[in-house]
Amino acid sequence: MAIITTISSWLIPSFILIVLFVAVWKRVPAYEKFVEGGKEGVQMAFSLLPFLVGMIVAISILRSSGALDALIELISPFLLFIGIPPEIIPLAMVRPISGTAALGMTTELIGTHGPDSFIGRLASTMQGSTDTTLYVLTIYFGAVGIRKMRYALKVGLLADLVGIIASVIVVTLLFG
Repeated sequence: MAIITTISSWLIPSFILIVLFVAVWKRVPAYEKFVEGGKEGVQMAFSLLPFLVGMIVAISILRSSGALDALIELISPFLLFIGIPPEIIPLAMVRPISGTAALGMTTELIGTHGPDSFIGRLASTMQGSTDTTLYVLTIYFGAVGIRKMRYALKVGLLADLVGIIASVIVVTLLFG
């Protein structure tokens, strides 16, 4: 364990030193390139800001309006019939939109039901088996100016659905 701690403590500083030595060896103006990259990073952050605000507002409206709770109440009998706890559905619906909101929901589920409960294990597995598809498409595609994303959206959401279904099956088989 001490070796891993030592390696992790020296890894990033060593990488930075290697980059600087290579820059000097190749006669690349490292500081100027660093500043140039910083400027591009700030410009990128400002260009992404409207997309981030839109995602945050959409998530807030979904949760605050009660639409999510109404949908869960509507489909609860079916979910219970097939063995899926209804408490997990908000996580399954929010995970493709926002990783931070999904992590908050996972933390809440684990806090309420416990980390070793079926719901806690399912939430954790679902968190690791799905991606923030809409966030990725909005931010990354928006940053590079891609406007036609319908196939990426379909494939990403299909992958999320498969991840959710696989999570339920795996956790049910292992811990159910």
